[in-house]
Amino acid sequence: MSDAFGRLGYGTYKLAGGEECVGGVAHAVETGYRHVDTAQGYDNEASVGTGIDRADVDREDVFVATKLSTENLSYDDATATARVSRDRLGVDSIDLLYVHWPIDTYDPEETLPALDGLVDEGVVDRIGLSNFRPDQLETAIDRLDHDVFAHQVECHPLLQQAELRELAVEHGHYLVGYSPIARNRVADVDVLREIAARHGASPAQVSLAWLLSKERVAPIPKAASFDHVEENWAARDLDLDPEDVERIDALERSERVVDFEDASWNGA
Repeated sequence: MSDAFGRLGYGTYKLAGGEECVGGVAHAVETGYRHVDTAQGYDNEASVGTGIDRADVDREDVFVATKLSTENLSYDDATATARVSRDRLGVDSIDLLYVHWPIDTYDPEETLPALDGLVDEGVVDRIGLSNFRPDQLETAIDRLDHDVFAHQVECHPLLQQAELRELAVEHGHYLVGYSPIARNRVADVDVLREIAARHGASPAQVSLAWLLSKERVAPIPKAASFDHVEENWAARDLDLDPEDVERIDALERSERVVDFEDASWNGA
């Protein structure tokens, strides 16, 4: 179990298993990241574990999160595959286990008791949910015996998730923001470009700094190149002015980069 959860994490979506992932994770951890995010569906859990081992950092100082695939959400499948993920990651227990999407085999009466049982048995230390609508999130929080540690959703200046951020503060969990630079769509937003130019930063760094300015928000940018890994990490040192934050808050846009017909917010 690690208590090293860092608000700026390292995402590994589309980092294929193998040297790209191993090297990327190792470099991220050596750069300073202590929160690494993966998923069963990324097919890279073993490589993430190897990358953490390669880094010159104590393993217990790195916080590792993974997610149950949508076909693994029955009670038996969730409990069995969580153990497989634990072994692939090479940890004694998974720091944080999410339900990746509340679709397909998701059933609150089966999936949520499985999460509670995994914590009780020491396979998992903390429970996470991902891509839940506000009503689904509150239902799950009420149903679970253990606290929800994090809710992971797409979040960036073009999709600000105000209601879900408010629920995170209300319930005391983190909102973990994936795609925090909107696959670099933020680079095309005039307000972000202007703020970035004034601070000698990039629009991506401004987006990350804006997220970090929010209470209980933890962005997890994914980057394959070492330069981008380091550039994202440097966003921690960017202090936005209150008026910068207000200008970004005022962006009235609702643009998802991750969307599909069966996603929970589309009524599935």
